[in-house]
Amino acid sequence: MRQFCVTENEAGQRFDKFLTKYMDLAPKSFFYKMLRKKNITLNGKKAEGKEKLEKGDVIKMFLSEETIEGFRSGQKKAVHTEEKLAVLYENHHVMLLNKPCGILSQKAGREDISMVEHVISHLLATGEVTEEMLKTFRPSVCNRLDRNTSGILAAGKTLPGLQMLSEMFKERTVHKFYLCIVKGVIKEPEELSGWLLKDERTNQVRVFRKERDGAKQIHTRYHPIGDNGKETLLEVELLTGRTHQIRAHLASTGHPLLGDGKYGDVGWNEAFRKEYGLRGQLLHAYRLEMPVLGGEFSDMSERCFYAPAPELFLTIAEKRGLGTWRHGIPEV
Repeated sequence: MRQFCVTENEAGQRFDKFLTKYMDLAPKSFFYKMLRKKNITLNGKKAEGKEKLEKGDVIKMFLSEETIEGFRSGQKKAVHTEEKLAVLYENHHVMLLNKPCGILSQKAGREDISMVEHVISHLLATGEVTEEMLKTFRPSVCNRLDRNTSGILAAGKTLPGLQMLSEMFKERTVHKFYLCIVKGVIKEPEELSGWLLKDERTNQVRVFRKERDGAKQIHTRYHPIGDNGKETLLEVELLTGRTHQIRAHLASTGHPLLGDGKYGDVGWNEAFRKEYGLRGQLLHAYRLEMPVLGGEFSDMSERCFYAPAPELFLTIAEKRGLGTWRHGIPEV
């Protein structure tokens, strides 16, 4: 017999959803049969499976160890990594991290090690989660940055934290600002609108001024911080969050991002590769403005969080005379 006491990370979900996470190889018919026969109980009583779990509920499984383990895939064991996280802010529920270039936000393939794995490994090391807890809830990141895009990544350590962050990004109540260096001179702020169409086969997008079948509307706002007569340092606010939106949208206006291998200027990028060793787009998610929050998240309410730019970004910006910087943040 196994017994569980529902924590805040399991609370709020249906009982049958909890069971399918814990024994992921078992058919649903097995759970409903066990519930009917009271081989699985909730707070000592017969349950249907549709009950919403609450913190403190007691679940008992009157099943053999062989049966329980036989219905578990064993694929959810955490990967322990040595990556040291750059934590910008942390409380009981969430973490804001400064993601370096070259790391995926989330897995693209089964063998990938992403920021999610690094977060889980960190929380296991601090004792905030255990392997047992990971069987029914896994911390995760709530916004995606491309592999070669650096900057603020928001992670939920608990289910309430994950739900709060996910809702913010879904409803776009959080404001996201990026830094990039683009080709050409831009003197005035502007808000761009258009339609973005993604090719799933090539993982590339095209931007159109008018609506197209299958295309999604995009809005991008930018503000020039400084230029040297050849390049401009931009602060970009992402008003909609589409694949490669900033990179493709700015390239469509004749101002490609420095280092962008998909939508950029090949010759321009090559010159910076030779001089500075640049091998990916200079795009950095440097600022996050939070909405009004209450309850357990009131300490984050209406706060602005910053992530210092990577060393290579700072080196290029300084040597090219692009803006005034303080502690890795430009003076806007």
